[in-house]
Amino acid sequence: MTETGTTSPTIDGIELTPKQVGLEGPPTFETVEDERAHRKAKLAGALRVFGRLGFGEGVAGHITVRDPEFGDLFWVNPFGMSFRHIRSSDLILVNHDGDVVYGSHPVNQAAFVLHAAIHAARPEVNAAAHAHSTYGKAFSSLGIPLAPLTQDACAFYGDHTVIAEQGGAVVFEVEAGREFASKFPTGKAAIHQNHGLFTVGETVDAAAFWFITMERNCQAQLAAMAAGTPIEVRDDYARYTFEQTGHPMAGWLQFQPLWQEICRTDPELFD
Repeated sequence: MTETGTTSPTIDGIELTPKQVGLEGPPTFETVEDERAHRKAKLAGALRVFGRLGFGEGVAGHITVRDPEFGDLFWVNPFGMSFRHIRSSDLILVNHDGDVVYGSHPVNQAAFVLHAAIHAARPEVNAAAHAHSTYGKAFSSLGIPLAPLTQDACAFYGDHTVIAEQGGAVVFEVEAGREFASKFPTGKAAIHQNHGLFTVGETVDAAAFWFITMERNCQAQLAAMAAGTPIEVRDDYARYTFEQTGHPMAGWLQFQPLWQEICRTDPELFD
């Protein structure tokens, strides 16, 4: 399903109309300025959600979104600022050369290298998310893909990859970023070995939710593996569940309760 709403979301296999779920899907805009403001607000809100969930670790971690007018530029959180404090006005606009073209804060070089490479290589990706979350880091050290152990994990069935290249190294070189991107040509998520999780989407909402749920699925798999030998969902069930829950609109929709909450509690994110 695409984010333009060609198919309705489902719950337990039952198709729902936008009226039933009370959501029309990603909004459309009359002006590029309105769309830019919306994307920046969603980015600030998603970063605050990441902070609330404990994904911040020092200066590491970033979410990016492509500018709606200038497709070779992307908005990102500035270097050294807490996820919990980000406002729309704090975001900086960066080009693929790592130059800050709008904003007064510096950019995290690692954010530029990896995210710029992904945005350049995959025009369908508007947003990307990465943070040094605890379970993502732990799981990445195993060098294995996420297994279809639960319904939630099936959202990633056949739609993510494990990348060993540059794993564990701080990626500062442009060529290293391009190598990473070359190993991630499709799919919504990558497990970067000895580093952590990286997710992408057509919207900030989807990229952020895929990261959040992948982190939790890594936690669940680690717990299951520690307890015994997990039983995987059989292939036909996993594929069916992926088709119901792994499409872009599902990612967008699942983020909306978190967006509603952060808007209510942190209205200053729009400043």
